[in-house]
Amino acid sequence: MGKSNTKSLKKIKDLQAETFIPVNEVFLVGRVTSLAIEKELPSGDKVVEFRVVIGRDKSRGTKKEVDSLDIAAWSSKARKSALSVKIDSWVEIHGSVRRRFWRAPTGLASRWQVEASEVVRL
Repeated sequence: MGKSNTKSLKKIKDLQAETFIPVNEVFLVGRVTSLAIEKELPSGDKVVEFRVVIGRDKSRGTKKEVDSLDIAAWSSKARKSALSVKIDSWVEIHGSVRRRFWRAPTGLASRWQVEASEVVRL
């Protein structure tokens, strides 16, 4: 590939990168399956964590499939709302997907969570 082709390809890629805006937004409606627990981290930050289950559309056979998702509420308002949810209640969650990293006894660990900016009991 010639030098001018490389420059043209770079211009096209730069233009494509400018036309797309990354979006990390989550909207969920599900059933609470674990008690909401508030944790204080070594940093002093507080987080409330709980789990919801969300049914999938029946795409394969008759077996009902679900997704179980970990929810983390960090803001004061979201933590307060999260602490009020009860097991088996239905909730609406607005937030974004986050991957959390920490040092575990066995080494670096991580998990995916939905970081809730809003938790609404239905």
